Amino acid sequence: MTDSTFPAIVENQAGFTEVSEVLDWLTAEVARFKEQLASTGAVLFRGFPVSSPEDFDAFSAAFGYGDFTYKESLSNAVRINFTPRVFTANEAPPEVEIFLHHEMAQTPLSPEKLFFCCLSAAEEGGATPLCRSDWLYAAFRERHPEWARQFAELGLKYKIQMPAQADADSGQGRSWCSTLSVETVDEAEQRLRTLGYSWRWEEDGSLITTTPAMPAVKQLPDGSESFYNQVLAAHLGWKPVGEDKEEPLTFGDDSAIPGEALVELDRLSKDFVLPLDWQEGDVALVDNHRVMHGRYPFTGSRKRSVVVCLARDV
Repeated sequence: MTDSTFPAIVENQAGFTEVSEVLDWLTAEVARFKEQLASTGAVLFRGFPVSSPEDFDAFSAAFGYGDFTYKESLSNAVRINFTPRVFTANEAPPEVEIFLHHEMAQTPLSPEKLFFCCLSAAEEGGATPLCRSDWLYAAFRERHPEWARQFAELGLKYKIQMPAQADADSGQGRSWCSTLSVETVDEAEQRLRTLGYSWRWEEDGSLITTTPAMPAVKQLPDGSESFYNQVLAAHLGWKPVGEDKEEPLTFGDDSAIPGEALVELDRLSKDFVLPLDWQEGDVALVDNHRVMHGRYPFTGSRKRSVVVCLARDV
């Protein structure tokens, strides 16, 4: 089930020193790297001269995927754009762990591919754990077929509280105006209505939304199934919602997810996690449908800077 080639690693064996050389080489080799991505779920490029958001923008653009910008996304994380396509991975404080998740799987709009680039590595910690969700779901289904059936058949609903003003100290601190790309309450409600969400407004001006039932399992092109959701992140890291401390995650029929199933998923996931310890200039291409990612806490005086570019298949 597991494979020692996860992730695939591509090193700068030609000794390129200029970004223009790298782009010419990528143009000739991109089909091969896309094949590697399809089989392994992640490809790490190491030792290439990528040292700025602009370099990274050009590197990721060479693959020819469609753009998926932060502005058009429904991401709940606070991020800072460097170029229209490149932005910070997450602005949560360094002591906050970001648990395993598929990018934006809690929304109807999610990217197929993720590019990460390390511009500055943390002095200690700060690795990005990667986890093959197809391997995790296969193991979970084999050991607990009834729980796996519930996830597959019922799907999931996510309940999220969006603040009136951005909260940079939270991993989910993006304001409702920014998240929904609106300026007024009426515009927000129209957008939510279009998305099929239910909602309510709180006295502090925040907005609590509940998604329609979202798939918990995704069929992949090779016939395997991925545990494509935010279950682990919600279970381990999301706070109860609103004054009534409502659960942020339920099955799609509003029934509770067994606590034992969540504990077992967390336990099993550790068997399939590979921490990606960043080196400056690293670029990682990740299949968001097959691989979860997160962020370990970090310390030190040097700022950890990992930027991201999201992409869609065309």
